[in-house]
Amino acid sequence: QVQLQESGPGLVKPSQTLSLTCTLSGHSIIIQDYAWTWIRQSPGKGLEWVGVIAYDGSTYYSPALKSRASISRDNAKNTVYLQMNSLKPEDTAVYYCAAKLIYKADYDYWGQGTQVTVSS
Repeated sequence: QVQLQESGPGLVKPSQTLSLTCTLSGHSIIIQDYAWTWIRQSPGKGLEWVGVIAYDGSTYYSPALKSRASISRDNAKNTVYLQMNSLKPEDTAVYYCAAKLIYKADYDYWGQGTQVTVSS
């Protein structure tokens, strides 16, 4: 059974750096054709795509967040990371880790999400 588990600090101060972890079980992060995505949802808003790391290590980011976001992975730990710097209150959201085949539109697997609040 494939499971994604996000974790993070919960509360972050403005201008600080956010570090989130997505640990995968039941599946390898380097399995052919899969991509691991960070998606967030702010209060009262829809889902916002943050960025992705594909099975081959290539990364892509939302143009709105590209200057502040960085996605990486640790193959040995089967873990994907999201770092976002210069946090603002509008970055407050539930952050999700999700996975899908690169040639499909729908996500196969979702984590339960982790709340991030940016506040002083």
